[in-house]
Amino acid sequence: MFFHKKEPIHIVNVDEANPRFAQLLLEQFGGATGELSAALQYWVQSFHVENAGIRDMLQDIAIEEFGHLEMVGKMIEAHTKNVDQTEAFKSTLFAVRGVGPHFLDSQGNAWTANYLNEGGDVVRDLRANIAAEAGARQTYEELIKLCPDQGTKKALVHLLTREISHTKMFMEALNSLGKLDDPFFGNIQPDETVDIYYNLSSNGKDERGPWNSEPTFRYIADPVKEHQA
Repeated sequence: MFFHKKEPIHIVNVDEANPRFAQLLLEQFGGATGELSAALQYWVQSFHVENAGIRDMLQDIAIEEFGHLEMVGKMIEAHTKNVDQTEAFKSTLFAVRGVGPHFLDSQGNAWTANYLNEGGDVVRDLRANIAAEAGARQTYEELIKLCPDQGTKKALVHLLTREISHTKMFMEALNSLGKLDDPFFGNIQPDETVDIYYNLSSNGKDERGPWNSEPTFRYIADPVKEHQA
């Protein structure tokens, strides 16, 4: 059961309407990295999780994301309200679709469930969520750079901040399962190549680092020669 409070989860004040910027904001309403995608992804994932604490966390964050969707929607509404006679309005999607938010991205592509990344395994899903939060954070950062309105910018900084908070929560959940930095999950054991790093970019100096060095990895400097042997 859901209850909707008419006050948004965080204050949204738009000082000066800008419909061109509102079109960019559609990325976080009906776009791949948007709040609808996050809310539905985490909500559906929660039904796959047996761990009661992680299930609650996913549902709590999903509901917060619905609150963020409302914030973005209110910003889009404010940026397109009473500006339909302006040249800026006529150059945006809103001239055809009407004022307020739509389930489109900034280029007019319709939202699709293909944006959702969930697979029925809690470790896999939590890792997908960290990537989702990273994508949303990057989008918010670019929007903040382009934002011409201080009230809008303040709300966007809050939304970016919560993406960081959610990332930390997902990381702690993985850590509680002992899977924060463990690549193994599932029931099928890997074969003997699991610790091999193949050097397949040997144009010039071969770069080395912890991703291709002992004791974690066996470095194969010449995979062709190794294969022929």
